[in-house]
Amino acid sequence: MNAGELLTELQHRHHSDTTELDVQLLLAYELGYSRTSLLAHLDAPLTQRQIASIHAAFARLEAGEPLPYILGHWEFYGLDLDITPDVLIPRPETELLVEKAIKWLKNSPERRTVADVGTGSGAIAIAIAMHVPGVRILATDVSYNALKVAKRNAEKFHVHHRIDFLQCNLLPQHIDPLPTDCHFDLICANLPYIPTKTLHLLPIYGHEPTLALDGGADGLDLYRHLLQLAPDWLAPNGLMLLELETSQGMKALSLAYDMFSEASIKLQQDLTGRDRLLEILIHS
Repeated sequence: MNAGELLTELQHRHHSDTTELDVQLLLAYELGYSRTSLLAHLDAPLTQRQIASIHAAFARLEAGEPLPYILGHWEFYGLDLDITPDVLIPRPETELLVEKAIKWLKNSPERRTVADVGTGSGAIAIAIAMHVPGVRILATDVSYNALKVAKRNAEKFHVHHRIDFLQCNLLPQHIDPLPTDCHFDLICANLPYIPTKTLHLLPIYGHEPTLALDGGADGLDLYRHLLQLAPDWLAPNGLMLLELETSQGMKALSLAYDMFSEASIKLQQDLTGRDRLLEILIHS
């Protein structure tokens, strides 16, 4: 059996919405090819060991395990990040937050301190560090195992010397001397925002870390807490960028207005026109 024949067999058996791409990526990974190289070598003969390994990986995919966890890596903002089941899989919608953050920092050369709250795989922090020279970032997460993944990714892209990692719930409860200074020009967060009852009905429940998904009764528990902490941490005229679930825009907007009396607060929409990002610019 060659690669093309096995690819055809697996595509006929798999029934996800991204059947062809999923199977191609899985086969390419198992054979040590890029997806492009695989398609150029479909006549390559396979050993019995290779066929067995591919079938084992395919069984994991059929059982519902997300493809990035099987592959062990996933692309975000042009970066090939290491991924494990300890972290949320980076998603394209989070690139809106990264784009806004990079643009704001580049337009404000004097602002170079950033907090990435709930860093997970380190996707946001690393993408910012790769595109903004001189930036200094504090990346926090409540999960020690997630921080290990984030540190590994920071080292992979040689930005670990500009990112400090700290295990805590959101931000430290009191201000200790930190390598990144005591205030941040920019606070970014992509926190768990799926309401608990909704999460239990979704296909991702049980397949990605619940800690990174469950946002409480209305999905905004952690954002309420962060908005309470933020005034003590934001530098004068600082910015907050918070990714939201698309139905939470107006409620999150109201929470922000309750917390900040002197600020420009607005919602940013994603490419589909849905509320995706809460932007809070402090005036002080």
